[in-house]
Amino acid sequence: MSEPHSFATAQIHGGEIPDAAHGSRVTPIHLSAGFAFDDFEQARARFAGEDDGYLYSRYGNPTLAQVERRIAALEGADEAILVGSGQAAVTVALLGLLRAGDHLLAASTVYEGTRGLLTENFSRFGIEVDFVDDPSDLDAWRRGIRPITRALYGEPIANPRTQLLDLAPLADLAHGHGIPLVVDNTLGTPYLLRPIEHGADVVIHSTSKYLTGTGSALGGAIAIASAFDPDYARFTRETIASRLGPVLSPLNAFLLLQGLETLALRVERHSASALELARWLETRPEVASVDYAGLASHPSHVLAERYLPRGAGGVLSFTLRGGEAAAREFVDAVRLVSRMTHLGDVRTMLLHPASTSHARRSAAERAAAGIGPGLLRLAVGLEGVADLRADLELGLRAARPAGSARVVHFPDPSLPVAAVH
Repeated sequence: MSEPHSFATAQIHGGEIPDAAHGSRVTPIHLSAGFAFDDFEQARARFAGEDDGYLYSRYGNPTLAQVERRIAALEGADEAILVGSGQAAVTVALLGLLRAGDHLLAASTVYEGTRGLLTENFSRFGIEVDFVDDPSDLDAWRRGIRPITRALYGEPIANPRTQLLDLAPLADLAHGHGIPLVVDNTLGTPYLLRPIEHGADVVIHSTSKYLTGTGSALGGAIAIASAFDPDYARFTRETIASRLGPVLSPLNAFLLLQGLETLALRVERHSASALELARWLETRPEVASVDYAGLASHPSHVLAERYLPRGAGGVLSFTLRGGEAAAREFVDAVRLVSRMTHLGDVRTMLLHPASTSHARRSAAERAAAGIGPGLLRLAVGLEGVADLRADLELGLRAARPAGSARVVHFPDPSLPVAAVH
């Protein structure tokens, strides 16, 4: 499905089919478990797949269908499938490709919940999973591919340290072995990055994050490139999603659609604010390092210039010099920023990965992943940047070692007095 006009137009009109029956300009919420048949023959035809009408919301729903068309238009995909959460999207998308005895090769930088799914749950299905320690090393990916490898998997923007995947050569490598590249574009969003344009075959989203944008509704989406196996979409929808049953509520689909209509405006602001805060944090003596691909100091900055010309997203991480003790003081000191595990919300959120999302990994594993005891993840919201900076200043002050001197920034004496103020 092609994107009509600009992205801003597509996020409002992409894939829409007007409500001819009622003339509603807003997509109706079809809050119904099932749908009535006109007669015996129509029921038979729908179950046989000869009639494209709806029969039961586990298989399809008019509200969900409208949102699926919109997401497909935004990602430049042929089709999209909605499910109940981002984790469900990962599960359904990959189980549409993998079966017992198959092998999946994934980036080591994937979201920690996905890592647990792949290592603990998929192993129970007889699916082998290996991780590429350095996802920027194309030769490491090449060495990891086996005769039973059925897909490559990664995140274009990693969580929490924002390392980027070089998508185009990775897609070429996958296709050279006759296998697809599957990516989770949750942090990128189709506004910042459309992986299908760089060779990805399947694109996953936790729509709970930026696509909805308000933290009000769980959801997941799978967008499928037109060049990929045409049987994959049908099998994934009809055999995997509908039978496992991770159905998205029509109400949540409606809330998602409302979010999609303002996606570009929000993500542009998220990215601009994150870059401003990242630059400011880099100047602070309490901060040892800042991870944000939009910074020239970040190892993935060259890739960001190539793949993310509209901005590097709203997530950044920074490491405090005082380690876990400083991180504890920082987290407890902020007042405006929310202490919670989520991102992509209008509200700014703060998390200490080492003691929360990555707590089940060993200290050595966390160190190898760059998840140090002083690292904090900041998912930048839509508040005023000056207000956020003032709140983070509270955290930085609290994180200073006891008895340390307060840092004073003197004005430039060459400036006129009026300019100083």
